[in-house]
Amino acid sequence: MVVPALLLCLSFGYTAALKPTCLSAQLRRPGDYIIGGLFPFGTDTVNLTARSEPTVVVCERLFVDGLLWALGMRFAIDQINNSTWLLPGVKLGYDMHDTCFEPVVALQPSLLFLTQNGTRGIGVLCNYTDYQPRVTAVIGPHKSDLCLVTAKLFSFFLIPQVSYGASSEKLSNTELYPSFYRTVPSDKNLVEAVVLLLNKFGWNWIATIGSDDEYGKGAMGLFLSLAGNHSICIAFEGLIPTDLTDPTAKNQLEDIINLINKTKVNIIVLFAFIQPAQALLEHSIRMGLSKKVWIGTEAWMLSDIAASIPNIQSIGTVLGFVMKAGTVPGFQQYVADLFTSVQQEEFCQESRELNHLMNSDMLDTHCKQCDEISLQDVSSLLSRSQTHPVYVAVYSVAHALHRALGCTHRACPKAPVRSWQLLRFMDTLPFTVNGQSFRFDESHGTNTGYNLIFWSWKNTTLTYLPVGDYEETLYINKSKIRFHTADQKEPTSECFRHCKPGQFRQIKGFHLCCYDCTDCPENTFWSTKDSSTCTACPEHQWSPARSTQCHDRSERYLFWKEPLTIALLMLMSITISLICLTAALFLKNLETPLVQAAGGKLNLLALFSLTLLCLSCCLYIGKPSDNLCMTQQIAYALCLNGCFSTFFIKSLEITLVTEFPRCAPTFLHWVTQRRAWLLLTLCLLTQCLFCFCYLHLGPDYLVADYKSLQTEVLLVCNTASWFAFALLHGYNGCLASACFLCTFMVQTAGKKYNTARGITFAILIYFIIWIFFIAIFATLKTVLKSVTQIGTILATTLGILGTYYIPKCYIILFKPHLNTVDYFQHSIKEEPEEDSQ
Repeated sequence: MVVPALLLCLSFGYTAALKPTCLSAQLRRPGDYIIGGLFPFGTDTVNLTARSEPTVVVCERLFVDGLLWALGMRFAIDQINNSTWLLPGVKLGYDMHDTCFEPVVALQPSLLFLTQNGTRGIGVLCNYTDYQPRVTAVIGPHKSDLCLVTAKLFSFFLIPQVSYGASSEKLSNTELYPSFYRTVPSDKNLVEAVVLLLNKFGWNWIATIGSDDEYGKGAMGLFLSLAGNHSICIAFEGLIPTDLTDPTAKNQLEDIINLINKTKVNIIVLFAFIQPAQALLEHSIRMGLSKKVWIGTEAWMLSDIAASIPNIQSIGTVLGFVMKAGTVPGFQQYVADLFTSVQQEEFCQESRELNHLMNSDMLDTHCKQCDEISLQDVSSLLSRSQTHPVYVAVYSVAHALHRALGCTHRACPKAPVRSWQLLRFMDTLPFTVNGQSFRFDESHGTNTGYNLIFWSWKNTTLTYLPVGDYEETLYINKSKIRFHTADQKEPTSECFRHCKPGQFRQIKGFHLCCYDCTDCPENTFWSTKDSSTCTACPEHQWSPARSTQCHDRSERYLFWKEPLTIALLMLMSITISLICLTAALFLKNLETPLVQAAGGKLNLLALFSLTLLCLSCCLYIGKPSDNLCMTQQIAYALCLNGCFSTFFIKSLEITLVTEFPRCAPTFLHWVTQRRAWLLLTLCLLTQCLFCFCYLHLGPDYLVADYKSLQTEVLLVCNTASWFAFALLHGYNGCLASACFLCTFMVQTAGKKYNTARGITFAILIYFIIWIFFIAIFATLKTVLKSVTQIGTILATTLGILGTYYIPKCYIILFKPHLNTVDYFQHSIKEEPEEDSQ
């Protein structure tokens, strides 16, 4: 029924289009509460830079979409006025003015809305709580840069302003714009959708262009910040001048096209309103820009102006997002009926009389060119004009007013309501429009989502084909998209290849998109797709080069089953066997002169200490602990002290006999027989005292070393205090030094037995071994540190055996004629004589 009626109205409107109508008079109506409207009825203003006086700016050409938005507001208010459940008994009025897409034009009606009701002035007051402006709320304007100007004015008075098109993210700041609302999503949502679209197709080398206004620059800024986080490289970014009459505008557009050609991108993201977008597309066609994929927004994609550009099909593929907007039932028929009515003189006369009630002489910035337009001129836009956001905006104000008045479903009290009183209800409560529920979020916006639209051409007919949608996730039906390529498949637009797993992007030069794929080094791993860095593994883990994950480190210490450990244990067993054999031989020949001259029973204690010293090698094998690290040094010091104490007693005896023969009878009994054991006990107790100091000052402790080995954690004993370490082992060094000083100058005649020589060489070997041990022990940080300590113990033990005990065993076993009382008495008696000579 609607289509035949619309066709009938079209035919009638075409015959009657020759005479002016009174459509411009339909943009104002009196009422109990007036709602202001700011709509772009005109476009193409006179050059604003030439203005020398603050006169009204003239718009040269009618913008039909703006007129339809205004009629959408009129339709919504007429519905509300005829409603029996929303604002019953209350009549809403409206006053709509032109913005001409210019802030300077939008300011004039905005100031009019702020004037005190019934006057021409704005009161300068300290408190505006009881101030009653001309309008209760404002619908519009459409563009973000206009809203940034008007929203500050209306926010000062806390007048609700609901925009049906401003999407700038700046307007989400409710501290700066507390009374600003919008029924469209923010640019932030749009940009997120565009980035997801690029990722879906793998396009990472693109150009982005925006109009030189708040919408274009704001959306581009959001896009640039988000694109970098999703591995999308911007080959070129440019701004289209808004003043296209400027002589330099043409050169700027040509430079943009040339730079697009130079970067060789296949994807262009365009954030612009229709006029700048039209200028860019026309220059692209004229300059022969090769076919590209153009990603746009509803700001230009749904415009007949863009679709009617000559040879527009040659630009390539057009994809873009348009806001999901519901239909406005009955609006097309309403517009058709209105265009019929405005051609009737009786209807027009009634409209003019109503306009006189609103003080029409104050400001005339209404749609002057609307009277020259017919239904045929707007019919092509009726089906796709985004009227729904305007429709929802009006209903949001009506619902807030309904609650502020305390209306029931039957009637509303006729009470004065201040504009600021509506804000509380707009912030908190949802409202319903044609069965669909809406609510303003924390940033005073509504996110209805987007439809992905594809420009589908069939010959010269353009169809806006839905191929996907975006709310929180993006869905694309790729089978419906026919790209401009020869095989109609999606083109590629990559300046770089994706790095393989385990590789990171190493930037070359200054451009973030120019890089080499480099393998992640050892102990790092690749964590994020196309990451520009590799993530270091945690300390307890490791990874090989070009790894995508870390592995737990295995513990490393000297294991029992290692070949090196087995070899050391075999050497230890041999050493202990030699000690035991020596001890057995000495025990069997304990009363012989040779054994008595070597120290007698003290030798058995010394050999027992050496046996314990060898067995302490086992402390260095296996998993260490703090207690084990502490025990290693104490065991070494005490066992070695047991051996050196016997050497010290024997050295004192030799010194008394050889160097102080006259004092020898007096003091010799302190280093022989039973009193020698008392001296030995005193030496051991002194070493125990130093062990206690070592424990108090800082014993060795276990350290987990993650740096020395690549794939393992090295468990080693670390020296906490080198002073305590020196104190513990220094005492044995002092005993060894005393032994050396007492014995190295003692001389005997040839072929005579020299007891001192064995002690001298044993101590000398001990010093040599410790010089190497200290140098290696202080620098080594591997399991060889434990091997070094074991080797030092075994080398010291074998050195003492080889220089002091083995020669005596040789005499006992192979030269028993030297192991006699006569031989030793003769040797001792001759020594002083030789010394005196």
